Amino acid sequence: MYPLKFKPIYKEKIWGGVALSNNFGRDLPSDSIGESWEIAAHQNGTSIITNGRFAGQTLMEAVKEEGDKVLGSSAKEEYYDKFPLLVKILDANAKLSVQVHPDDEYANKHENGELGKTEMWYIIDAKEDAKLIYGVKPEIEKEEFAAAIKEGRLEDNLMEITVKAGDVLYIPTGTVHAIEEGIVLAEIQQNSDTTYRVYDWNRLGKDGKPRDLHIESALNVINFGRSPREKVTGLEIREDGYVRRILVSCSYFTTETIDIIKNYRDKTDGSCFYIIMGLKGSAKLIYKNGKVDLKAGETVLLPAALGEYQIKGKCKLIKSYIINPEELKTELLEQGYNKEDINMIEGL
Repeated sequence: MYPLKFKPIYKEKIWGGVALSNNFGRDLPSDSIGESWEIAAHQNGTSIITNGRFAGQTLMEAVKEEGDKVLGSSAKEEYYDKFPLLVKILDANAKLSVQVHPDDEYANKHENGELGKTEMWYIIDAKEDAKLIYGVKPEIEKEEFAAAIKEGRLEDNLMEITVKAGDVLYIPTGTVHAIEEGIVLAEIQQNSDTTYRVYDWNRLGKDGKPRDLHIESALNVINFGRSPREKVTGLEIREDGYVRRILVSCSYFTTETIDIIKNYRDKTDGSCFYIIMGLKGSAKLIYKNGKVDLKAGETVLLPAALGEYQIKGKCKLIKSYIINPEELKTELLEQGYNKEDINMIEGL
């Protein structure tokens, strides 16, 4: 097995722009690209492998051929039918709708067996004083929220925060959120495309009509009364030549950033795959049978059977994988980290 690269799937959006060209030198098909699906195996977009013997095949065709050599021995049975993660880069040239995502149970029942959508964001770039909607004010209850929608005063009920490059946010299902203008971010999420719009800033779609809202469904899944969410701190782990920061660990994914000064060594041990996205700088990913370039804005999948590899070059990466959060917690405790340290990781 070898590191798999993919052709990005571009999604034109009313709120999209050209930041993926400006930031990463991408050749974009239009000037309103809102999403680049970096690794996807969904009915609304499926990644095509661009390198090696699987070039021209879809991700799931490679999974069908190689099985746990790609997914890993710990992969759940359902992963062989539906890849568990969807990795994107988003360009919010204008505000996205205020929205919320359902959990697995609700989505399965009401969205034809679809998954829920827990996600996390890493802010790659942001204009000065850029903002996000990140939750509902804790004193607001369902009835008041519904009334505010009808009366056109919803914005007064929302939590808004300022963000900058390098900030991280964890967005479990039921969290109301919206990316506002001037932000480019990486999104790691469950493999779902289900979104319930609550409010769309009174704008019109390309057809000159207001875009559809999903008020009833949204009200059914929003977690009201939750304390305001904070930006993710993460647990910093300093090693020789690099710094890891474990950001989020939930039942759906674990993510960490890796700041590499010179060299980073690791291995896939056969239990799970890794997804690595370049955030800054450039590097070479070297494995047993070869090497691939890795630059900012580029994403690769390291199959579970890849084995030992190293990444050489001054760069910053985000690494995503699936592990039982309790196993991670046990590992960290055994390494001498205390509960206060571990609580800096969201999702645990």
